[in-house]
Amino acid sequence: MAERGRPKGASGEESRALLLEIAAKEFAQHGYHETKVSSIVKGASLSQPTFYLYFKNKEAIFEELENLFYLRLMEYAKKSRLQPQLESPTVKARIVHNLKELLTFFCKNPNLTRIGFYLSTKANDIKTQIVQQIKGNLDFEVSAGYFRKNLDTQMVAECLIGMIERLTFIQLLPKKKGPEEIANDIVDLLIEGMLDRENNRK
Repeated sequence: MAERGRPKGASGEESRALLLEIAAKEFAQHGYHETKVSSIVKGASLSQPTFYLYFKNKEAIFEELENLFYLRLMEYAKKSRLQPQLESPTVKARIVHNLKELLTFFCKNPNLTRIGFYLSTKANDIKTQIVQQIKGNLDFEVSAGYFRKNLDTQMVAECLIGMIERLTFIQLLPKKKGPEEIANDIVDLLIEGMLDRENNRK
């Protein structure tokens, strides 16, 4: 027989996942300092003893959300590296696809995204590490012949994260544009540039 108050099996995992979901919402809406354990358990319709079965305190659940955001972001960054010998016409489409996948994750997890990009005290460190992963991807892709040899990959990685972060909050989360449209906009700008090449040929 299960210990009183301790969810058993899948229900325990569900309770833990629910606490994380509600905590993300509370932190995103009210900030770290204003969020209380009591408001998290109330939103999850669970008891405070149940909360403490899974998390030592408020700091612990917030730290888990920070880490979850970082791990998912790093996972997408690693997966986005272009493999060698892709056909030229598919390169742009592959970059759009990879970026759309990341933006879709943000769209489906707006509260976690707000925590990871803004509320977390580790936000700058997270972005710095993601920039380094993207720079590593770009260095590999330059050596694979996809981009010009003199490309400043550090600057491109910094710009890309800046664009993603800004557009996530002013276009994606307010639902002004969807993941695919924003991904296409970013890639068009980075790959095609700003010049009107047709008129410049005249």
